[in-house]
Amino acid sequence: MTAGGAAPIIKAENLTRTFGAMTALDHLNLEVSEGEIFALVGPDGAGKTTAMRLLCGLMNPTEGRAVVAGHDVSKNVDAVKDQIGYMAQKFGLYTDLTVTENMAFYADLFGIVGHERKVLSERLLRMTRMAPFVNRPAGKLSGGMKQKLALMCTLLHKPRVLFLDEPTNGVDPVSRRDFWAILYTLVQEGLTVLLATAYLDEAERANRVGLLHQGCLIQCAPPSVLKRDLPEACFRLTSRDNRQTRLALEHQPGVLAVQPMGMDLHLFVDLHASSPEKLRSIAEFEYQRIQPSLEDVFIALVRKQEVARAA
Repeated sequence: MTAGGAAPIIKAENLTRTFGAMTALDHLNLEVSEGEIFALVGPDGAGKTTAMRLLCGLMNPTEGRAVVAGHDVSKNVDAVKDQIGYMAQKFGLYTDLTVTENMAFYADLFGIVGHERKVLSERLLRMTRMAPFVNRPAGKLSGGMKQKLALMCTLLHKPRVLFLDEPTNGVDPVSRRDFWAILYTLVQEGLTVLLATAYLDEAERANRVGLLHQGCLIQCAPPSVLKRDLPEACFRLTSRDNRQTRLALEHQPGVLAVQPMGMDLHLFVDLHASSPEKLRSIAEFEYQRIQPSLEDVFIALVRKQEVARAA
């Protein structure tokens, strides 16, 4: 149960999907509250899209179950589809139709007619600032505009839950910011959003983050908690030769990881076992303790998992 005792609007219980000998998603356990923005984060191949498709009823699980909006996805997928909107990674609308024509087509599919269609379409066009482009063919829209059009079409039947699979992949920073402003408005009105993204800076905008690696959920918490609770200390290192410094430090006792970050290195170290001062006897560098970013946390947790498996 979620905070306050309310049942989660999205729940995965040991959700698993295999393809032959490969496990794409490995016993995912997850709960998402109504009105929450939840981000599934991980690199390509981590299992994000598989999780999305299982939760939306677009494929069957090998093991486990999913419940969305009060319905078991495997047993009542039609009832689930009435309650959700799903945006896939690739733009799936009709490129030769205009913005207006695409919206009309999807409104017909959802059975949205008459005054309701007019009011809802006008509101979505205002919210996305797409009204000046209603007569432009979808194929001639920019990447950000295509995503806004896809979002409008997904929202026409007023879903309770919105699934977004890497919605801003390849989109320019301004359009990404606009897209998130729209999401915040929708969530304030009660919509629940579960999105998959490889952008860790984008995940920081979510209420909670689930870190996926090789099909496994390795950590789940609000971004601020993930950064605060990392056991290892994080330091920014500056050296004359980053490659040599990294090679010298990465296998030392107490060092979890040494990762390139821009022009510097980020060092993760267990202060009970070592410290930057001790490590300066091995390599020459200057250092400064910093708060880890979400990217730092993900790298550290993945490295810790790899070390544990190797042991």
